[in-house]
Amino acid sequence: ELGDSTAQVRSEIPDVSGFVTTDNDQQQLSVSATGDTLHLQNGGFVIIPGISAANNSGSGGTATYPAGTVHCNSTPTAVVDVTNPSTGKTWMDRNLGASQVATSSTDTAAYGDLYQWGRGADGHQCRNSSTTSTLSSTDQPGHGDFITTNSSVIGNDWRSPQNDNLWQGVNGTNNPCPSGYRLPTEAELDAERQSWSSNNSAGAFNSPLKLPAAGARDFITASLDWVGTRGYYWASTVSGTEAYRLRFFGNLATVGYRNRLYGRSVRCIKD
Repeated sequence: ELGDSTAQVRSEIPDVSGFVTTDNDQQQLSVSATGDTLHLQNGGFVIIPGISAANNSGSGGTATYPAGTVHCNSTPTAVVDVTNPSTGKTWMDRNLGASQVATSSTDTAAYGDLYQWGRGADGHQCRNSSTTSTLSSTDQPGHGDFITTNSSVIGNDWRSPQNDNLWQGVNGTNNPCPSGYRLPTEAELDAERQSWSSNNSAGAFNSPLKLPAAGARDFITASLDWVGTRGYYWASTVSGTEAYRLRFFGNLATVGYRNRLYGRSVRCIKD
């Protein structure tokens, strides 16, 4: 069964990648963590499309989401890996909350959710979540409202006092990523940007991560801004009272820091 870590198989085994193994001896078969790739002892492999998404879209998958996670479209984000050969880093192939890999920079099904920095997946990340102007004094506000403020002062946060250690690593207090994944650091996000063919939205989409221009959510009005024209992606790294993010649009991409109250996309990296 695919759930077993190893099994004995005999060739001939067809492979969708374009070759057939012909060794008649028994092979030792290793199954990848998500079950979508079968690695043979002789160096061959068999890919079974769709298995990883099926294995990780429910409670039976190898990667699980934190307890209490609110899935905005009622379905957990499929956990499928993609690796950038330039950086050597492995990521989820879609944004948290997205139902598919982006087919274009403006693919609405690939936009996903918009998180305030450091918050868990409590429902606030849903693009149509309710709002409140009451700040939280704890790491988990206890509701799924998007927290707003009437002030544009630098360093605004949904939590008062601030906590800089909410998204640090796989064991981060409010890490919204599935088990084995986490928010990328500022350096990891910037390394991806530097590997793009062009430093703009086109480069973001044409990269292995296929990052869409999913927009952002404003922390004063709670409106959805720049959807389809700009992308904003959080890093786990903080700078003073603010936090780093990657942004890109038609003619530019940069990594810098802004208020933690903004709603931005999350793309999880494998630890």
